[in-house]
Amino acid sequence: MGKYVTVSTKIPEELKRRMIKLGIKPSSFLRKAIEEEVKKREIRRIEEQIRRLRHVLEKISVEDVVKGVREGRDVR
Repeated sequence: MGKYVTVSTKIPEELKRRMIKLGIKPSSFLRKAIEEEVKKREIRRIEEQIRRLRHVLEKISVEDVVKGVREGRDVR
């Protein structure tokens, strides 16, 4: 992953007590939640780009894709 930075947030004391009681470690929980949210939004962005490009992609035949893949392999 590389370098890390610190991100902090404030929560009510009662919530912190409940987390401790349940054995929830805030740092690992928040890290995981942030990673999942970022992934979800990246996927949503890619899906939107695909929707916008769909009309262009539909014009490309399967044969053209296969030909491009084969040409790419030959270059290696």
